[in-house]
Amino acid sequence: MTDNTTTDEPTWGIELTPEHPPERIAELAALAENEGYDVAFTSSHYFNRDPFVTLSRMVEATDEIRLGPGIVNPYETHPVRLAAQTATIDELSDGRAVFGVGAGDRSSLANLGIERDSPLRRVLETFDVARDLWAGETVTHEGTFTARDASLNLESCEIPTYVGAQGPHMLRMSAKHADGVLINAAHPKDLEWSAGQLEQGLADRPDEYGEFEALAFASVSVAADETEAREAARPPVAFIVGGAADPVLARHDIDREAASDVSAALERGDLTDAFGHVTDDMIDAFCIAGTTETVADRFEAALEHVDGIVVGSPLGPDLEDAVVRASEALEQATARTEK
Repeated sequence: MTDNTTTDEPTWGIELTPEHPPERIAELAALAENEGYDVAFTSSHYFNRDPFVTLSRMVEATDEIRLGPGIVNPYETHPVRLAAQTATIDELSDGRAVFGVGAGDRSSLANLGIERDSPLRRVLETFDVARDLWAGETVTHEGTFTARDASLNLESCEIPTYVGAQGPHMLRMSAKHADGVLINAAHPKDLEWSAGQLEQGLADRPDEYGEFEALAFASVSVAADETEAREAARPPVAFIVGGAADPVLARHDIDREAASDVSAALERGDLTDAFGHVTDDMIDAFCIAGTTETVADRFEAALEHVDGIVVGSPLGPDLEDAVVRASEALEQATARTEK
């Protein structure tokens, strides 16, 4: 685990992907709250439903669970607008909002003709400006984006920022500046390596920034049947592989050409072909997939390196069943780590 953790017990998080109507995602959020999850993130992809509209429904269906986008990027939407949208969720939820922000998926942005330039600076500037706006300040900013005399017509608030990260520089930056990190990884090898990068960032973290929380934003697919769970893992693994850097692929002995086939299909927008190129080795490296018992074992291994786990998409072939099974697996893994 990292230093400066926020709690003794691991944080239980869940990612709910709005590929389904907001009403259903809200029902899943209510189920997750009932099952003991601490935070629910709603993912953001241009081809799915709007995350903030979905979050507003999640607010109505829940009472205590923290809620936020996970992960939005400051390229498709202007950072000031993201700050306003997140602050609106915080207002609606009586202070339960969190802000999950990252550089975005390169292949998805390419489909929209958007160049992901200066990702580290843009993410840092995004949540720096957001913090000032949430504090009630009027902001003028000239950097990777422009904002002149910008302010929010909302009550001031404090919203924790979690940076989606995988590469060394983004990991270190998050540990130095953000409230937490959502590590795009599921395998202990990647999480152990990431923890080392975070420690470097924490060494330079100002004391006034307070505690820092490292969460594994792990793709998880859990079901009663191992084969069905692994098959449901193909879509998220494809997106992970499509954006994976060469050192990450090498860490798991994933063939670069095979990964390129996945990436090329994603950039063409041919999702079926991309999912078909996902191999068993890719699933093993980039997803926690299997039965409740298998997943609990993998969670336990992951918790040696992080402060909590966000159960990421797809969850499993049956979403309601998977929400419950993942909570059971988290409970088992948490109990083991406390012994």
